[in-house]
Amino acid sequence: MARTTNCTRNEQSSLSMSPPDAVPSETAPIDLATRLATVHGGVADAAREAGRDPAEITTIVVTKFHPVSLLEELYALGVRHVGENRHQEAQSKAALLADLSLTWHFVGQVQSKKARQVRAYADVIHSVDRESLATALGSSESSIDCFIQVNLTDDAARGGVDPLHLSALVERVLDTPGLDLLGLMAVAPLGAEPRRAFARVRELGEHVRAQAPSAAALSMGMSQDYAAAVLEGTTHLRIGTAITGNRPVVR
Repeated sequence: MARTTNCTRNEQSSLSMSPPDAVPSETAPIDLATRLATVHGGVADAAREAGRDPAEITTIVVTKFHPVSLLEELYALGVRHVGENRHQEAQSKAALLADLSLTWHFVGQVQSKKARQVRAYADVIHSVDRESLATALGSSESSIDCFIQVNLTDDAARGGVDPLHLSALVERVLDTPGLDLLGLMAVAPLGAEPRRAFARVRELGEHVRAQAPSAAALSMGMSQDYAAAVLEGTTHLRIGTAITGNRPVVR
């Protein structure tokens, strides 16, 4: 496992594998290298439109349910940043692929009781959304990069902190040993105009920097809306099916 403390380096990618009970999708996918190149081209186009350097943007390939062979192929294509959102699957993949120089991003919800286990293999956690989780992730022995997830919906059951409570959570993360705050993470709500949602996250990020000047990163943008995220300043994209193709069917 490649442990890093700066996940905004000029590597743009990631990998994945599937649990034993996964079977291939019946839909024949477009060539993986072609999909990867298409996304990289789309990111570069959006970056140029925004007057940005594409090298500022890290593309994390989210690989839920995909096989080890896909991870290895992605690695051969230059992918170094991979994302997972299910603890047991991520833990298994990280162990099996420990010989590859991958940066592992955990992008799913973290149960406080599993926080130590996630911390053991993840390099970056994108979903800190409550003070109790920040406390559970703390450590006096090592540091881990993290994002605070913001909830952009009115549904309190969805992951993320309410923007009204963001400042307090920022303070808790800053006061917790072993957590290095990179910035904010968010998912554009279903049915919402993505760019408007991402503009809101950018504005919240500007307020966060008043408390934590170095927390300038933004983790936002997925397969269907990454161009809008680039236009609004994302530094980390979390791309799944646009690169990996349809997820395998799980029995």
